[in-house]
Amino acid sequence: MRRRGESVINKDPIAVQTDGLTKTYLAGKNAGTVPAVRSLSLIVPQNAIFGFVGPNGAGKTTTIKLLLGLIRPTAGSIRILGYDAVRESLAIRRRTGYLPQEPRFYEHMTAREILRFKARFYFAGPRGSIERRVDEMLELAGLADRADRRVRGFSGGERQRLGIAQAQINDPDLLILDEPAAGLDPLGRRDILEVMKRLRARSTIFFSTHILDDVQQVSDAVAILHRGELVAQAPLPELLAGKAQKIYVLALTGDARAAQARLEQQEWVISVHATADGGLTRWEVSVADDDLAGAQLLPLVLEDGGLRVVEFGSKKRRLEDLFVELVGSGG
Repeated sequence: MRRRGESVINKDPIAVQTDGLTKTYLAGKNAGTVPAVRSLSLIVPQNAIFGFVGPNGAGKTTTIKLLLGLIRPTAGSIRILGYDAVRESLAIRRRTGYLPQEPRFYEHMTAREILRFKARFYFAGPRGSIERRVDEMLELAGLADRADRRVRGFSGGERQRLGIAQAQINDPDLLILDEPAAGLDPLGRRDILEVMKRLRARSTIFFSTHILDDVQQVSDAVAILHRGELVAQAPLPELLAGKAQKIYVLALTGDARAAQARLEQQEWVISVHATADGGLTRWEVSVADDDLAGAQLLPLVLEDGGLRVVEFGSKKRRLEDLFVELVGSGG
């Protein structure tokens, strides 16, 4: 089986690269323009899961439409799989799959019929080859046992997984997913993330979302957008390490006020956040120097002898913490 119009595939190591990408809209008569995306420069490596996050209205969907060639940029450039997105859009579309935020299907058709219908747009060859591709996608999306059910009876998670299977039917080098797990329950979200993990080896996955826990679970790299501007972009471990403080978590019994005052006087202590919890005092101690904290934190706490530490550990920094720092809780 071969792709229709197939030619030599460009093996550029960068799947998506934008430089100064800008999109503005007219705000109304005599009202000037409104920027939706401002001077956005992204680099998405091949065969990575790239999380594209931001608050509602940040410009995520506008960026996706620009990448897909559905709208034209006001300024800047886009290269996808080594091709210019404006001049070589046809070559890009042959190698790109897309799942919109709310995928639509012919409700009277079965999952198998929908995938077979979509495959005919991309592949030429024996019917048996196309059927094998359809079966492969049904298996990958966890829909093999629902293949011959009409889509009108599918749950939200099943519809999203069918949407991914449909977007993947042409074996794309780049898969773009717009809010693939939005509105799903925890089990539905888990299933979507599992499908994305399985696809990592065969496609680059660019997905937008506002569910930060999902991004942290599956992403290799992340970009954060706010009001149309890029505020952070890096591999996820690097992004979370960054200039982050280490946070120690303690639970104590006894009067902790004197010990808290001692800690707050230390140069390596950034802050001590204390809360009462059922007779325990709980602290989150943010530190600037992990080595000093490891050597001095517990001795300082226990100096009086009137305190007992019942819990002690470090808090793993979450993407949500970084997101709030960069965008603000009101973003």
